[in-house]
Amino acid sequence: MASSPATVWKEWLAQNGPRLLLFARGWSQCQHDAEDLVQEAIIRLWNYQADKGATPPDLPLAFSTIRFCGLNLHRSESRRKKREESIIYLNDFQDVWLDPVLEEDEEALILRDAVQNLSPKLREVVVMKTWGGLTFAQISETLAISQNTAASRYRYALEQLSHELRRIKQSRHASA
Repeated sequence: MASSPATVWKEWLAQNGPRLLLFARGWSQCQHDAEDLVQEAIIRLWNYQADKGATPPDLPLAFSTIRFCGLNLHRSESRRKKREESIIYLNDFQDVWLDPVLEEDEEALILRDAVQNLSPKLREVVVMKTWGGLTFAQISETLAISQNTAASRYRYALEQLSHELRRIKQSRHASA
């Protein structure tokens, strides 16, 4: 007996939800906005996939849809800010990424902050590759860039993260 589309989607979301939420964090100011982005993307995907047998989409399409929703969010926010005399929001990144146990690990917090400090172009490639499990081909399709550009951004991001973590480690040992 075949599972209902709702059941299949629930299973797909349970498997991929944390990856999608993590990616959405790069497009939002806080956890709640990221959850809204994922929800908006899932609704768009549900409607889009209705003509294709109501099956869940492949992961690159889901990432791409979240990115599209994030771009729309940024556009509407910038328009609103211009109308309302620009309000500065402080980022609240004290949330759980993927594993609540790691949130209490000091090194995981340092790594998370280092990833958040990467440029958006580098950060989105790292998140899709490391936590999203996408290939460079899938990343290039999602971001509409070449595979070489995706690989280069990933390499540059790892170099920056390595340099930052080395700097933090040296400053800790110097103060100890």
